[in-house]
Amino acid sequence: MSKSCSLNTAILAGTFLLCLSSFTYAQQEIWSKPRTSWGDPEIQGYWTNSTTVPLERPEALGTQEFYEPEEVAEILRQRLDAEYANTERGTAADVHYQFDDYSMNKTEETITANVRTSIISDPPNGRLPAPTDEAMARLDEYIVWREQHQWDSAKTRGLSERCLIWGQEGPPMLPLGYNSTYQFMQTEDYVIVQLEMIHDVRIIPLDGGDPSENSLPQWLGNSRGHWEGDTLVVETTGYSGRTDANGMRGVSLDTDTHVVERFTRISDSEIDYQFTISDPTVWKQSWSGTYPFKKIDGPMFEYACHEGNYGIENILSGKRVEELDAIQAGRQ
Repeated sequence: MSKSCSLNTAILAGTFLLCLSSFTYAQQEIWSKPRTSWGDPEIQGYWTNSTTVPLERPEALGTQEFYEPEEVAEILRQRLDAEYANTERGTAADVHYQFDDYSMNKTEETITANVRTSIISDPPNGRLPAPTDEAMARLDEYIVWREQHQWDSAKTRGLSERCLIWGQEGPPMLPLGYNSTYQFMQTEDYVIVQLEMIHDVRIIPLDGGDPSENSLPQWLGNSRGHWEGDTLVVETTGYSGRTDANGMRGVSLDTDTHVVERFTRISDSEIDYQFTISDPTVWKQSWSGTYPFKKIDGPMFEYACHEGNYGIENILSGKRVEELDAIQAGRQ
């Protein structure tokens, strides 16, 4: 081939690549962020934070923040093989948790969209920071108390067991084992977030006020939001002391806890969610995380968790029988 032909070929190839690049860029530019009638970015609709990404990164991965696509494919294959090894397709066992992290997100379209090795993005090792000495003392105290008093009454049983609160609905909002479905609703003055799990609802005023000004502590804390450009920023504090810190049951979030969440609509099908949580009485440093909310079809379904769970009566009566048996054995 002559030099002139080679040059022409190179020019044509370069022109093609330039045109392809321009076309791809134009395609990206076609998407226009949906907005409400009053001009705020629209985030209302049905979403899920279901994911196979763990909260903490496996220690062996060190500071590796992302998987390679082939690594994700292998993880997906292993998990699917393990889950469905003894499950007949189409049975109730197969489809029951259609929205959980063991089914809904296990497709090439969804799992490859999030190749993080952990939800935690900071500290750099992707793991929870070290707890304070105060938190460890509270944890030890709780272990002793639990051993002696967890069966005393319905009030000494966990809030999730009593169908009152699950604990991971946040903030920060961490993926659940199942029913990780949310409905976001918007007005000019509020954003309302309803979770399918135990039908919890967060009502977030958009007045930009100080969340600590509300003196009434709540299980999910007191939240106040405002828009920073196209990002919804929500600050929360004022927890009631009944919500456990992650990984430390019995060590509760309270008025010392501060959470900042950021919601950014980045496509028709995805909201980028980021959070930072700090509590100097629980962790030696703050920690942050991120994952996507994926758009899904509604509606949500009733969780049907019965408040005053019938099982509690059996649990407590069974413990009373054990106690009576122990007393009688001691008298013999």
